[in-house]
Amino acid sequence: MRIDAYEDPGAPDRRGGWRYLAWLVRRQWPRCLAGAVLASVWMVLLAATPYLMARAVDHGLEPGDLGALAGWTGAMVAVGGVNAWLGMMRHRTMTKVRMDANFRTVKVVVGHATRLGAALRGQVETGEVVTIGVGDVQTISTSLTAVGPGVGAVVAYAAVGGLMLSVSPRLALVVLLGVPALGVLLGPLMGRLQGREAEYRERQSVLTARIGDLAGGLRVLNGLGGKGLVADAFRRDSGRLREQGYRVGAVTSWIQALGVGLPVLFLALVTWLGARQAAQGHISVGELVSVYGYVVALGWPVAFLIEMGHQLSRGVVAARRVVAFLGLEPAPDEGTRDAPAEPSVLYDPASGVRITPGRLTALVTAHPSDATGILDRLGRYTPSDATWGDIPLTEIPLTQVRARILVADPEADLFAGTLSAVIGVPDTDPRGAGNRATSHNAPTPAPGQQPTGADEAPHLTAAINAAAAEDIVRALPDGLKTQVAAQARDLSGGQRQRIRLARALLTDPEVLLAAEPTSALDAHTEATVADRLRAARQGRTTVLAATSPLLLDRADVVHHLVDGKVAATGTHRELLDSEPGYRALVARDAEDGEAAEEGEPAR
Repeated sequence: MRIDAYEDPGAPDRRGGWRYLAWLVRRQWPRCLAGAVLASVWMVLLAATPYLMARAVDHGLEPGDLGALAGWTGAMVAVGGVNAWLGMMRHRTMTKVRMDANFRTVKVVVGHATRLGAALRGQVETGEVVTIGVGDVQTISTSLTAVGPGVGAVVAYAAVGGLMLSVSPRLALVVLLGVPALGVLLGPLMGRLQGREAEYRERQSVLTARIGDLAGGLRVLNGLGGKGLVADAFRRDSGRLREQGYRVGAVTSWIQALGVGLPVLFLALVTWLGARQAAQGHISVGELVSVYGYVVALGWPVAFLIEMGHQLSRGVVAARRVVAFLGLEPAPDEGTRDAPAEPSVLYDPASGVRITPGRLTALVTAHPSDATGILDRLGRYTPSDATWGDIPLTEIPLTQVRARILVADPEADLFAGTLSAVIGVPDTDPRGAGNRATSHNAPTPAPGQQPTGADEAPHLTAAINAAAAEDIVRALPDGLKTQVAAQARDLSGGQRQRIRLARALLTDPEVLLAAEPTSALDAHTEATVADRLRAARQGRTTVLAATSPLLLDRADVVHHLVDGKVAATGTHRELLDSEPGYRALVARDAEDGEAAEEGEPAR
């Protein structure tokens, strides 16, 4: 059986951790069954070796029958060869079981994260997703060892008990009751491990999220002088996580120590009882040898049973976290009315902003959060009374809104991959393995929009040109085929901003809503972007939240917002002449741009 990393993972069972693990088994039951059979035969044959040895002693060595001795010895060699092959196949099969569970869980988690879309960040921390993807997935896949060696251990345990029954009912009774007694002793520790492990994973996800926040804002924190304060807080949190890790380790060490020590004591007891029975003449020398062999062979099943309990205890904790994540749902989409067939007015009653279709509109405010709030309402990222052609946005199916309205987030994620894939043209992979990065809510291409794949090359060139990003492509060693790190950390802030803008322009949405698309650019590059953006979006609806005079001068309409409300509307030059507050706000931004132009190179 091969593992297809691209097949549909199926619908997971979300009713609990144990049910999720059972679903993983059912999805690959032939492979799990093969692993259980191979492990069972392998362990039973481990126990068969002492049986054959006892026959060789009793029927060959003791009476001096060399033929019988050779026959039984040959049987032991044959069984050993077969068992070596079975052990190899068991390990190979269980590796496939673990890999399937790993890939399947990753696909389920990533698929659900994609379905949640923009609702993801509002419901779960980034660290939680990272912890699930890095730690919990591996723990879950490892716990499926229970379906191979775990089942084999139970079968071998029963087989050894049966063989012991033929030697001595008393010894068989000790063997059959001994392992359940070990389970009773280790059970409370398994329960404690689940509690400690769950708390550790929770703290780990919080700390992971904080690491991401620190990495993203370290430069700002350093500039504000707050790096030391945040570092102290992080040091305290990591110390608490370390202490919790010690608690988990303490329970795990007890389980592992008892898992090794108790079986040894138990098996020593069985050996001692067998020796006493041999000395009293109740069993033969060969049977004593077989008892000792059974005891040694029983060490594997007992060890696997204890390991199975340990791994299942950890696996169910991880599975519960995955199930909790899969239980997250986006806000229900109750839209039943179709979006306007033609480009129509977008209106936000909360601010009074009215967006006329086919025009370049700018929102100017001293508080950027006011402008981004308007964009989120017009893009239907927050509940509002916004309308589109007199139809409330909330009554339009979200898929229709996303297909035609794009909110270009200035901090949208940039995934690792080639530059062309980061911008939005997939690598040439027939199965879709190319890394197609999207904006905050990249719309699904509507009929009539640009094609995908190789046919996107002209559109890609046009988008790069409109974002004034040709110099980025030229500066990279392999141009568009250059590999870019996650979040484009190997590019400057201005380069990342132009890449995001090119990605948004490539989708060519009917309505483009962008917040501060040129804030990290010098004045010369910003002027180039402003001219090209206006030309590229000619006849399309574009809304920019910005205070840059270079952008505002190209806008058809400018709304000046005060306390989140429209205070004045007009062209940039009209507002400069009539609105002192607007003039002061824009003039301050113009002074900042001039300072940047004099002191910094183009980015």
